[in-house]
Amino acid sequence: MEDMDYLCVLKALDEIPFGVGKKLLIDFLQGNSDNDSIGKNRLHKLDSFGSLGYSEDELNQVIDSLIVNGMIRMVAVNGNRFWKVMELSDKGRVELSSPSLYKRKLSFGFKETITEITEKDRELFAALGDYLKDFNEEQKKAITSCNEHVLCIAGAGSGKTTVLTKRIEFIVRYRSADPAKVLAITFTRKARQEMMNRLEAIGGLGQVSVETFNSFCEKILREHANLAYGRPVRVVTYKDKLIMVARALANRKMDMRGAIQIYFTQSQQRAKSEEQLANIFLNDCFFLRDYLKVKNRQDVLARAIEPAQELVFGVCSYIEKFMLEHGLRDFADQLLDTLELFKAHPELIPEFDHVLVDEYQDVNSTQVNLLDVLDPKNIFCVGDPRQSIYGWRGSDIRCILSFEEKYPGCEITTLRKNYRSSKPIVELINAASRNMGLPDLEATNEGEKDIRLVKFDTEAGEFEFVIQRILASSLPRHEIFVLARTNRQLNELSQEMHIRGITHVVKSDELRRPVAAGPDDITLATIHAIKGMEASMVFVIGCTGLNFPCKGSEHPVVDMIDVEEYDKEEEERRLFYVAMSRARRSLYLSYAGKRPTSFITEEMLGLIQPKGFNVMRSSDVLTRLKDWRKELSERLGVPPYVIMHDRTFIDLAVKMPTTLEDLEDIHGMGPTKIAKYGDEILRIICS
Repeated sequence: MEDMDYLCVLKALDEIPFGVGKKLLIDFLQGNSDNDSIGKNRLHKLDSFGSLGYSEDELNQVIDSLIVNGMIRMVAVNGNRFWKVMELSDKGRVELSSPSLYKRKLSFGFKETITEITEKDRELFAALGDYLKDFNEEQKKAITSCNEHVLCIAGAGSGKTTVLTKRIEFIVRYRSADPAKVLAITFTRKARQEMMNRLEAIGGLGQVSVETFNSFCEKILREHANLAYGRPVRVVTYKDKLIMVARALANRKMDMRGAIQIYFTQSQQRAKSEEQLANIFLNDCFFLRDYLKVKNRQDVLARAIEPAQELVFGVCSYIEKFMLEHGLRDFADQLLDTLELFKAHPELIPEFDHVLVDEYQDVNSTQVNLLDVLDPKNIFCVGDPRQSIYGWRGSDIRCILSFEEKYPGCEITTLRKNYRSSKPIVELINAASRNMGLPDLEATNEGEKDIRLVKFDTEAGEFEFVIQRILASSLPRHEIFVLARTNRQLNELSQEMHIRGITHVVKSDELRRPVAAGPDDITLATIHAIKGMEASMVFVIGCTGLNFPCKGSEHPVVDMIDVEEYDKEEEERRLFYVAMSRARRSLYLSYAGKRPTSFITEEMLGLIQPKGFNVMRSSDVLTRLKDWRKELSERLGVPPYVIMHDRTFIDLAVKMPTTLEDLEDIHGMGPTKIAKYGDEILRIICS
């Protein structure tokens, strides 16, 4: 589909004088006059009738994209929340008059760059002897580049943290950098601690400053508290947040239960405890306050329309006043306060010769402002546009995409060798990111192909498959991840595993909690919560068009503000990429329903199922096999496991054999069982 064709969809909704269902809109765009509503309402007379000659699936994808990006809104008809039609939203009207969505597509903002290794580079590599013997040429180039401004595009599993650490060592030992004038910035306390440990292990680098943006600002403000504030202040605690939200609600003559009823829809409340919902509400209030403050858009708080907006905006206003009165500051305040301090007292700006920034794809404009104020002679940023997944909370992918524009003459190095995943998995994630305009990753591990796309009639059947496959695996449990797009899926699967006595750890967007945890548990996680981690076996559940891209949100506040920096659908596609790229050896994509997410392209299907789209069909194969075994065991008077083990069923369900020869590759299916049960098993699978 052409870049600007989505505007035809918006124009059609603008012209049609009433809300429409998706089927009518698609027929209208295709010029299908057989639709009775088109003739009855004389819609064929409108300019947009028949304006797009694309297939139903293609138009579905465009419409879904516009819904996800908030340009089309779903409206209940006559107060019936189960019957909804589409209308052009205010955001959609703005887009029609001043198109910008196409400009935010990643593929339009980044040109493919291959690292150039010159003879001079190779002479330097040789002169360093064994110092860089464990690194490939692209990594060596990133470590040793003498350009003052370097962007390192580091694909999944390409060793970016190792390269960043080695570059610090190189500039201190071989370029005589003063370690006290070297600053490395990471995003999380865990990443900071890991880098500090690595540098300490090298020795002689103890003076290098390793900070998060938050810890850096906190140190500056603590050192110059009198100039920054002129009165005692402290960082807000979780207890403080609880007190503030409780008082804000009490001020409105409301308790948390009442706030939950107003703020969340019934579907958002489903499968969550009141404690979880209260935690989301609290975090959303503080997220909104920080987001609007960083963007200097507090005026939005006075423009609440709907009850949920009026509630959360009112709580945010109360929080702001309370924190000012009581000298409380949070991380967003500290960043802004530091910038204000440096503006008023430029002599306090610390001097660094080298600043190195990790996860640069996740920076926001305010963090970039801080880097600009520090203004080091040398800046080295490492990141991966394919893994930019935090636009919804203010991260701006344009920072990494426009690095070359910001620093003319800079060097861009690209780390393409993937040391994490098997070759089949690397080929799949390359196909998933094909539209992003970035060079393919190169696999360094051949590995056997163990990638499956598995279809189920019901979500319960999908969960059962995951559980049985885990139980059948001989892998250590901590080498297994189950990833989901939403907390709801995690909670429901977690409850089922808890009933079965399967110990596991849940890492969700709002909390990390052990469930009967031991030293060797399966991790269940949302994709946002698992970024940066990896496992031998990864399940990505719920691979439907409802979840990828995720049309709903467990954080209503995200839909209350216009986050203008990102294309939500493109970010959701990157989220799917991040999920798949966690896997080292085995990757299982599963879904319940008619079709998988459109993020799984034809090219990807060909890599997953070379013989065609051969996934579980009309009913759950596992259930049918177990029913067959139960009936046979009762008839023969023998225990079910004597006939066949669950592990064999799992292998059958995953590999979907179609011939007796295929059965030879199934675990537990020797010649005797093939001769005895082979034809019957194939009938069950293929029926």
